[in-house]
Amino acid sequence: MDSAMRPVAAFLLALNFGMYMIVLGIAGWDMNRLFDGKASDGAYNVFLELALIAGVVGVASILSGVVHLKAWKADTGAAAASSALIAWLLTLLAFGVACKEIHSADGRGHKVKTLESFMIILAGFQLFYVLVLHAAFLGRGHGVDA
Repeated sequence: MDSAMRPVAAFLLALNFGMYMIVLGIAGWDMNRLFDGKASDGAYNVFLELALIAGVVGVASILSGVVHLKAWKADTGAAAASSALIAWLLTLLAFGVACKEIHSADGRGHKVKTLESFMIILAGFQLFYVLVLHAAFLGRGHGVDA
């Protein structure tokens, strides 16, 4: 594994962890508000569910990434890359609904706009993290530990 990518991966892990936790906090707060009887449209409910699922899977992929940072071997890299890819794909689902919500919804609150913005930004950072993991895997030795 190319160890030059290790600090970049560590930085992206910390950044993505913070962003996923913010997404989970805002989405959990809003889900609780919906359970209390506040009305909302159906598209936003779908976005909220996708944001929560993407957030939980994203945090799980970060835990796998932390294990990989400690070991920095090809087998842990494969696990971290595959879980990060799944988290990115789920984040992309929420990203698509967030883009549609921004385009079509009026009168949204500032926390809703913040959640949508975080999902859009997080999709880019998660993609960058997946690319860094793959670049490290395909760096020196082509995935074979020397």
